[in-house]
Amino acid sequence: MRKLLAVVWLCLLFGIVGCLFWYNEYQYTLPTPVPVDYKNVPVGGFINLTNGLTASDNKPLLLHFFNPKCPCSRFNIQHFKQLVKTYQNRVNFVVVLLDDQNDIKEVRDKFDLNVPIVISPGLAKACGVYSTPQAAVIDTRSRLYYRGNYNTNRYCTNKETEYARIALDGVLQKSNPIHFNALALTAYGCSLPNCER
Repeated sequence: MRKLLAVVWLCLLFGIVGCLFWYNEYQYTLPTPVPVDYKNVPVGGFINLTNGLTASDNKPLLLHFFNPKCPCSRFNIQHFKQLVKTYQNRVNFVVVLLDDQNDIKEVRDKFDLNVPIVISPGLAKACGVYSTPQAAVIDTRSRLYYRGNYNTNRYCTNKETEYARIALDGVLQKSNPIHFNALALTAYGCSLPNCER
């Protein structure tokens, strides 16, 4: 009887661990469901920037769509900050929050961000973004150069698939928009605006 009870207990324990793994890991490896009312914004399309944002100083703009509640956004933040450090003199960076429940100062302090932060759900729609984290690179003529993932790796450690960096290099070299593969362009992460799957 004790052996049977131990086996049942171990099966229950493994089941709970498996459920936690699925909840915390597996669900974020699946593509984010495309919203029913989604309207694609094509590369090269004009982006009507809001909140006083412009592609000014002849610098392109990287919009970092971020949700502090999203585990994927939190995993990605160090990579984003590294891009800011690398390109800060050549590219303007803005963190875009999508939920007015967020306090900008609190987000700035918690994640040690030293770039402008705006709350603008409309900007996500204008860029065709429906999950976080996502990058949108806007060229100096306010046209969408790239919209997609930062990397195929959750922690952005795969140097060969640093899509946002590749897009920044391309826009700085004034190249035609680069054709990225589906891994760059298929959204993974948390659905907007409330970090739901």
